[in-house]
Amino acid sequence: MKGQKNIIIKKVKKAGHGGHHGGSWKVAYADFVTAMMAFFLLLWLLSMVSPEKRARVSTYFKSFNIFEKAGTSMMLDAPGGAVGDSGGSFGKMEKEMGKGVTDVAQIHTPEHFKDKLKGEIESKLGDVKDQVLVDVFEGGVRIQLTDKEGKLMFPLGGSELTPEAKRILQLITENFKDNENKIAIEGHTDALSYSSNRYTNWELSTERASIARRELEKNGLNPDRLSRVAGYAASDPLIKENPNDPRNRRISIILLYPSQKKVDSLDESSKQKPSAGSGKQ
Repeated sequence: MKGQKNIIIKKVKKAGHGGHHGGSWKVAYADFVTAMMAFFLLLWLLSMVSPEKRARVSTYFKSFNIFEKAGTSMMLDAPGGAVGDSGGSFGKMEKEMGKGVTDVAQIHTPEHFKDKLKGEIESKLGDVKDQVLVDVFEGGVRIQLTDKEGKLMFPLGGSELTPEAKRILQLITENFKDNENKIAIEGHTDALSYSSNRYTNWELSTERASIARRELEKNGLNPDRLSRVAGYAASDPLIKENPNDPRNRRISIILLYPSQKKVDSLDESSKQKPSAGSGKQ
């Protein structure tokens, strides 16, 4: 129409910076590099931590529940933390998490087994607890069932278990089921000898050890775990100053633990390759 001006709209394009996508790729790349750095830092930290502490971390995450344990700390250097100093208490985390988390670094040690067994003997075998001796030595944990006046593990001169001995062996078997270590059984007598040479303390101690073995197997012990069953007569008295003491009449049951020196030597020998032409030794 005459007298009406045409309106012209002009679109202005701004020049882009850094190529087709601008600078967004730089942000994504920076995030990727940061994540990779954090990942390799985590790997480095794990490589610096002892196996026991790594086991604690594993246990923590296996039992972690965000609804039950929110706020639980996992500081690396916190006393009693998941990967705290070796030897530190793990009980603080157990209390914080609301339920017991077993310290896997200690569960299979001789000291742990000894303490656990002694606690059960105290609570379940109070009337004969003084006749069950538990100690740790270089070869493992030794459990000794001893006689005393009025309370015997076997009848005098016989090899049949008394009810008290059967109760003790039942409890011991239940505790043995928690691990797969080898077991040795030893029979011991006092120095009192038989009037006949046809049957001696050697036969008696061996028979008593074998009877104890059968009772353990009857209670569920795997026979493949047995390392040896032997009788020692009066050659290794518990009360050395009095060979006739009734406490020398006993059964020793040993839960065997390989010594650290033996483990180290086995590890070292496994690394060495046999030389060419060598045969079996």
